[in-house]
Amino acid sequence: MADSPRPQPEKIRCDACPVLCFIAEGRSGACDRYANHGGELVRLDPLTIIENAAESGTQAVPFLKGTDGSDWDGDILQGRRPFVTAVGAGTTYPDYKPAPFIVSQKVADADMVTVVTEGIFSYCGVKVKIDTDRFLGHERAVVRCQGEPVGHVMTSEYGSKMLSLGGVEHLTGGTKKEGRVTCDALLKLCNCEAVELTIDDGATVVVQAGAAPIVNGVTEQRMRVGCGSATIGMFASQWAQHVDEVIVVDDHITGVLSEHQAGKLLNVPPTGIKIKGRRSTPGRYFQVAEPGTGWGGTDIDDPLTILKPADAKVAWQGLRLLMVSTTGEQHAYFELDENLEPQPAELPADLQVSVDRITENCEPSVCSVLFMGGAGGSLRAGVTENPVKLTNSVKDSLTHVSCGGANAYVWPGGGITVMADVLDMPSNSFGYVPTPALVAPIEFTMRRTDYEALGGHTDSIRLVDEVITEDVRRVGQIDPDADPVARRNYRWKPGS
Repeated sequence: MADSPRPQPEKIRCDACPVLCFIAEGRSGACDRYANHGGELVRLDPLTIIENAAESGTQAVPFLKGTDGSDWDGDILQGRRPFVTAVGAGTTYPDYKPAPFIVSQKVADADMVTVVTEGIFSYCGVKVKIDTDRFLGHERAVVRCQGEPVGHVMTSEYGSKMLSLGGVEHLTGGTKKEGRVTCDALLKLCNCEAVELTIDDGATVVVQAGAAPIVNGVTEQRMRVGCGSATIGMFASQWAQHVDEVIVVDDHITGVLSEHQAGKLLNVPPTGIKIKGRRSTPGRYFQVAEPGTGWGGTDIDDPLTILKPADAKVAWQGLRLLMVSTTGEQHAYFELDENLEPQPAELPADLQVSVDRITENCEPSVCSVLFMGGAGGSLRAGVTENPVKLTNSVKDSLTHVSCGGANAYVWPGGGITVMADVLDMPSNSFGYVPTPALVAPIEFTMRRTDYEALGGHTDSIRLVDEVITEDVRRVGQIDPDADPVARRNYRWKPGS
């Protein structure tokens, strides 16, 4: 008699996102955040609580034992109390369900409610600030990862280059590969991992939140102290008594000491030294060279190439000339010969001190990554059955919005568009679903009376002590074989 075939364990349906994975026993879904454990759907990332204690400081403590969360060192909303974050909480998909955790606790005699959920963000991206004077790419140039377009170069800010990466146009508006690569790049950046980006007609740069950028294989050390004009203004009094002319080379505004107002007030006489470029106000020049990775963010390696012939009626033999970049990394000292040609000479000690001071005043170069996303229907419906009331409550400052416990900036105008520094959030706060979209934690905190007033899911409120249980990883499931009416009428409760 032949052996009967061994029964295959049943797969279970995960409805945490639109992919609706069927997950076999011991396996995880496509997002790696939900798994089949003994026929139950569980979260692989434990829900996180942030605690602030006078003895130990602020730290992240997962609900489940055996996981170290000591990397958190940020502030907590509303002082010394446990604060439940949405890291690992789960989503509200397909939108009609209350948020996975709606937690109540007393804070200074006020009954507070925190609504905790992980949002599926198709409308999301990151804004990247890169502290460097180097040329990365022209404004509006396409930024690529693995050859796929993932964003563009934004307008530069003072001492920094700016990138806008992600967004729904790249996640869902291009090819499938573009969407996957964009989602992967965003996930790594938001989780503070390094990502290599190439910019059309520009540089290759490695970006990592909290780390120095690597431009064309060279690690950037410092951001500029200011533009060339500002540098003249800051250090003019330290130069006037030791040198006849100073030119601070900068891609944006190159400064010339003798022409600058700072030099005139210090009685620095005209020198007859002329430079190329478009003259703005006295001592300030635009477009002295093309953008690049050389002196002051220009494409020059030899500073003398920006000089015109000296004015023989004004210049003199022995004139002392210092040329320096806005970080002090590049500098050179010259003296004019009998033909009024600048000749290299040893930098005097007094001028070395001023050059070193420029460098000293340059802050370390670092990459900043800010997550930005729009909290849409599924998020708001998880808080209240009338989503616009949540939007109004946020605008009226009755509801505080945070991301993984980090304060979030809420943009003015319609909707709930938030922005948060990923360095303020616990490690690995972000996940993804292969639609593709990012999964990011978001919390809404308010007084219980305000929550009731906006029509919140009050029957799903639980005390914080009831939330910290060993079954926190269990996820409510739907019956994949249920008819559409039964599915539509299913009343989901956390942990059910």
